[in-house]
Amino acid sequence: MRIAKINFKMNKINKRKRVYLDYGATTPIDSRVVASMLPYFDQDFGNPSSIHAYGQSAEGAVQNARDIICGGLNCQQEEVIFTSCGTESDNLALRGVALAERKRRNANHILISPTEHPAVQNTAKQLASIFGFEIEYLPIDEYGKVKLEKIRDLLRKETALISVIYANNEIGTINPIQDIGEICKELDIPFHTDAVQATTYLTLDVKDLNVDLLSLGAHKFYGPKGVGALYKRNNLQIVPIQTGGQHEFDLRAGTHNVPYIVGMGEAFKIAQIERLTRIAHIKPLRDFLINSILNSVPNSKLTGHPVDRMPNHASFVFENVDGNELLMLLDVEGYACSSGSACRSGDPKPSEILKSLSLDDNWALGSLRVTLGTATTRNQIEKFCETLPKILHRIRKNN
Repeated sequence: MRIAKINFKMNKINKRKRVYLDYGATTPIDSRVVASMLPYFDQDFGNPSSIHAYGQSAEGAVQNARDIICGGLNCQQEEVIFTSCGTESDNLALRGVALAERKRRNANHILISPTEHPAVQNTAKQLASIFGFEIEYLPIDEYGKVKLEKIRDLLRKETALISVIYANNEIGTINPIQDIGEICKELDIPFHTDAVQATTYLTLDVKDLNVDLLSLGAHKFYGPKGVGALYKRNNLQIVPIQTGGQHEFDLRAGTHNVPYIVGMGEAFKIAQIERLTRIAHIKPLRDFLINSILNSVPNSKLTGHPVDRMPNHASFVFENVDGNELLMLLDVEGYACSSGSACRSGDPKPSEILKSLSLDDNWALGSLRVTLGTATTRNQIEKFCETLPKILHRIRKNN
């Protein structure tokens, strides 16, 4: 009955200005990015693999985008592999390295954190169930942060690789990637990080981070959906998971999506240039939001690290609240948020990440993620902080 009332109210929402607070799920394409892409749909439309002028023009555009990304990552051209998205980059990193390391040195052990994105979690599980790898999970603290002091004890000579997310998509916690990478480098263990959420706000110098592989997805930093990249350190062996032609240094077959690659390069360049400006705009709004909600909503908790977290990310759990009902009522009021990862929104079960934090179901089922962006204003956040407590009170009253 309550759902029917919510759906009825949705007819009125178009008359109201909507507020987008789900930038962790996706971002709008920057108009400058759109402008950079347009010529490659109908003017410079050639196949980069063709040797004629049309092909050469397209190839030049791809290489220019690669140069931009290499500059931000501090790596060589042949170390950047364009993919279709961050998920594919994660798949290529884990499956490609695991199979290569098994062939090279009979390595059969994979270490990941329990707070990884499903693109890493499910790839690791498939490697275990179909290919016979042993998966082990790194210990984390109450904030979902990997316990650095435990890593050395878990690494073995047969460890094929370790994967730890840079900034968690669901709870915002930032992991000590540089320190983990130092340990892996010392022991010569390949180290991958999923940096899909990190690109807009965190530094990405792969040499400083001590990573061998790093995944990116353009639509998280105001670029187009459907394109991503994987940094792979030179001399690290990797098995292609998509075979065919000799594209992307024989590591990812398929005709290049030139407009999207161009768009990714432009979005990446803008993100690097405007990173500090964006942080200065967004972090005070996030801090105001977190403090306001925790002070005004009884039986509420912040999830993720209180300090080492993404500057645009606020995530909560509320006791005895149906998270999906909360999202629908917020949508009725014009606010687009999520319960965590966009890959699991709508699932009535607690997420794997929240369960890894040892939260009871009566807490974990009432999760909310609010992620801010370049267009977020102080007025929007103030009004949101007035609206959310009223909705939570109504839900609890009706339970």
